Amino acid sequence: MIRLAPYLECAHIGFVNILAFRLRYFTGIFTYLINVTVYYFIWTAVFRNSSGPIAGYDLTQILTYVSVGWILRSFYWNTVDQEMSYEVLEGKIAMELIRPLSVQGMWIARAAGESTFRLLLLTAPTALVVILLFPVRAPASAAHLALFCAAALGSFAIVGGINFLIGTCAIYLTSILALIRAKFWLMELLSGVLIPISFFPGWAKSVLAWLPFEHIAYTPLQIYLGKIGTREAALLLVVQWAWAAALAWLGALWWRASIRKITIHGG
Repeated sequence: MIRLAPYLECAHIGFVNILAFRLRYFTGIFTYLINVTVYYFIWTAVFRNSSGPIAGYDLTQILTYVSVGWILRSFYWNTVDQEMSYEVLEGKIAMELIRPLSVQGMWIARAAGESTFRLLLLTAPTALVVILLFPVRAPASAAHLALFCAAALGSFAIVGGINFLIGTCAIYLTSILALIRAKFWLMELLSGVLIPISFFPGWAKSVLAWLPFEHIAYTPLQIYLGKIGTREAALLLVVQWAWAAALAWLGALWWRASIRKITIHGG
């Protein structure tokens, strides 16, 4: 039976560690506001000469998509891969290996603590400011809101799974900053947070349907807007959480295979 108490303590450590950088999250509110403002003017210009919806979205829907999308991103984002890279580079990963806990579980628990901090000091204030300044629609229904919240947790699980896989690559590559940057831009584009996947060409949508990225932002936002019914949304949640479980399983396999080749640098 899995003992939850140690992992809850890891989550607490992740929460407390972020307190040292809380100014970054206050400035993050301003940064996210800038992002939403830029997209507000871009989409307003795009729709200015349009006589109707584009790719199934009217102006209010696309502005809601952008606003809620960045609010959602402020919650699910974490830096597991960067922190793993630093610990491998400095040799601190050795301390993680001697603890009688799952290393993967510890990192995901820390990320959960970070996301809890983000929820309180970044996501909630950002949501308040954005809702006051921009024409953000309410969720399609109470059921859609509940499904959206479940999907937000799934987004965190998928991002955490991907980041753990990338972080484990540090064992082989030592420095993975370039890989992290590539992952960052790839995830930003393919998750649908920058532009709805509905705007992608048909062949791209067909390919992305077989990948987990669209379930990070696009799926939750489709649910929020009521673009899909509650039954279809529930089925998408099953797919989303299946991807989260698959990534966690792949991460565990990748870690067990990689740990045999680990070389500790520093001390």
